Amino acid sequence: MIAEMRAQAAEPTRPTVGILGIPYDAESSFLRGAAAAPPLIRAALWSPASNTWSETGVDLAAVGAIVDAGDLELADPDDRSSGTRDAITAAIGALLNRGERPLIFGGDHSITYPVLRAVRAHHPRLSILHVDAHPDLYDTFEGDRYSHACPFARILEDGLVDRLVQVGIRGMNGHQRAQAERFGVEVVDMRAIHAAPDSLAQISFTMPVYLSLDLDGLDPGFAPGVAHREPGGLSVRQVLALIQGLARRPDAPVIGADIVEYNPTRDPEGLTATVAAKLAKEMATVMLGEPGA
Repeated sequence: MIAEMRAQAAEPTRPTVGILGIPYDAESSFLRGAAAAPPLIRAALWSPASNTWSETGVDLAAVGAIVDAGDLELADPDDRSSGTRDAITAAIGALLNRGERPLIFGGDHSITYPVLRAVRAHHPRLSILHVDAHPDLYDTFEGDRYSHACPFARILEDGLVDRLVQVGIRGMNGHQRAQAERFGVEVVDMRAIHAAPDSLAQISFTMPVYLSLDLDGLDPGFAPGVAHREPGGLSVRQVLALIQGLARRPDAPVIGADIVEYNPTRDPEGLTATVAAKLAKEMATVMLGEPGA
């Protein structure tokens, strides 16, 4: 009995995933609607149409696996000031202080910048794996430095990350290409993936990873419920393999993640919500650090 208790005490404590919805899309260009996404992704995640098990054999309904903090209540969902960003940073900080790894349901992609301000405070070494059709590296977009087209420029300027890898890019203009070169961003665009499908399997990290997943990184045939549809993107299976592959390196745990830019106004059948929930299951699994992942 004593030997058994010692063995149990020596086992590392499994992390807990903390889900938080951030219903914010005031920084969206072209079309708003992503603020309505968090409860729909959550509903699809726990829908009886599927089950609570990930593909790698983890039951996400197990006690202690996931804590759902609901949706962040913003004083003014149309407020584009620093006060909103500060509120997001504080909410993520509270999750981290409780020992939870944040899984964020957006919202537009502007939320990733204030989220990373909180995450960086807990991780002195940090990489980002960013799945998207667009690099979101504008210095400013339509006069707004905090647009959903700019978060990674702000993240890199503030030194919130040591390495940024972008996957699925197929909407990069000259300015953003120059920005990627300026900041040393590693871009694995869709032309490269098409030419060498194994390139996704070659992506690896040697420090903690934050995963930021814009649903328009997928081809619109798989995820039509986005504002900025860009044909020629990733399949659901390719993104699942990319997520599951993150579990290969125990020295590079996935310590946080977001799913952003789901726009229900363009998803009448709820297909994209189901895709988002499927991806969220596998994201939560690798965040839990399960060896079966």
